[in-house]
Amino acid sequence: MSRLIVISNRVSTPKPRSSGGAQGGLAVALAAALRESRGLWFGWSGETAEEFTGQINMQRVDGVTTATVDLEEQDVDEYYNGYANRTLWPLFHYRIDLAEYDRSFGSGYERVNQRFAETVAPLIEPDDLVWVHDYHLVPLGQQLRRRGLKNRIGFFLHIPWPPQRLMVSLPFHERLVRSMLDYDLIGLQTEEWLESFHHYVTRELGGTVEPDGTIEIDGRRVKTGAFPIGIDPEEFRAALATDEARQAYDTLKRSAEHRKMIIGVDRLDYSKGLAERFHGYRRFLEEHPDWSGRVSFLQIAPPSRGEVHTYAHIREDLDQLSGRINGAFAHVDWVPIRYVNQGYPRAGLAGFYRASDIGLVTPLRDGMNLVAKEYVAAQDPDDPGVLILSRFAGAAHQLGEALLVNPYSKDELSDAIHAALSMERTERIRRWEKLIEAVNRDDVGSWLRGFVEVLRGERTHAPAEPAIPETA
Repeated sequence: MSRLIVISNRVSTPKPRSSGGAQGGLAVALAAALRESRGLWFGWSGETAEEFTGQINMQRVDGVTTATVDLEEQDVDEYYNGYANRTLWPLFHYRIDLAEYDRSFGSGYERVNQRFAETVAPLIEPDDLVWVHDYHLVPLGQQLRRRGLKNRIGFFLHIPWPPQRLMVSLPFHERLVRSMLDYDLIGLQTEEWLESFHHYVTRELGGTVEPDGTIEIDGRRVKTGAFPIGIDPEEFRAALATDEARQAYDTLKRSAEHRKMIIGVDRLDYSKGLAERFHGYRRFLEEHPDWSGRVSFLQIAPPSRGEVHTYAHIREDLDQLSGRINGAFAHVDWVPIRYVNQGYPRAGLAGFYRASDIGLVTPLRDGMNLVAKEYVAAQDPDDPGVLILSRFAGAAHQLGEALLVNPYSKDELSDAIHAALSMERTERIRRWEKLIEAVNRDDVGSWLRGFVEVLRGERTHAPAEPAIPETA
């Protein structure tokens, strides 16, 4: 059996299964696949060094081998904070107004991809399958080919692929996309993002797209497909059964004091639509004063990418906005918004989800959004909460029984919150049963197996995903 080599910006070092440590479903699934194939996970350590040496730190934990390297401060500034998160991230999330184009960012991005290729190539054996992950490493396949690798190499993009009209705003966009032609398989989260990629290929590169998703450009053929990522429902339910989850559940229930509870859990990022969400909740409070004092909204938003100045502004804006809403609507014994800038362990979040009557997941644009699926998995089958989900999240393609909303519309958000709070238990159960069926069917294991089977050539194309229903 060929080994699986996973390459990503950062490596999630597996925790021993005996430790009881909680990890995300993606890390658990990849660790299982790597363990089974005697594979390797390679990426940046998260640490910096005065000079890049290419020295590899090898670890083996619970049957999984990881290999990490330190980067120079300049690498981190230009490759990670620069091109990846100040150029590609905003562009791929449709925010070209926030995208920064700097020559040094591009050179740093290219340099780190070269360094990754130089360092990992000697570790790859001739029959290994190589799987490259996400926007940090788009040109890595090309760099590996230049170093003589003839292995089958796949690439999976976890975030959206922007429309052609936005993609062309990226300087040297054609060079970046042409570098992807050295992959054997390119995977995206949804049919929508896949269609955007195909549209770019045909319009900008003069390529063709075959019915099975294979693209051909200047005689070079690459398979493409939609592979929607999921969670591990069993692993998440196990987290829900822990003492930590039960304590979190009890704490939130006690603090709610019989009020209805709405929860949002997101990284502090402009793509998550937090300001729009707060405005929608404010509209709900304005339009439904009878709910004053009867519902609370807990927004958990741990900071991310503090080195990128845009994120500091987001935090300031949300601090002010939540303060204004609480100032306008709070009572002596009640505040409408609890806004928390810290992260919580996975099991604790599972307990919070179980204790909440509404899961509010309203990104402006998102590749998938696994919080939506985790919220569904955490619910009590006999008395489930209601998921309110943005139409612009990749998860909406699978979770059509959620209340789907336009996150830019305060009125739609307000109406959805009111509908969710007023929904009869039988309707909540009906919707949840459809949602959990989708979550269980399209789990992280089926995503992983599906991609690897196509990369190996064992399956011709990715399965089509269901469309978003016209009404929900």
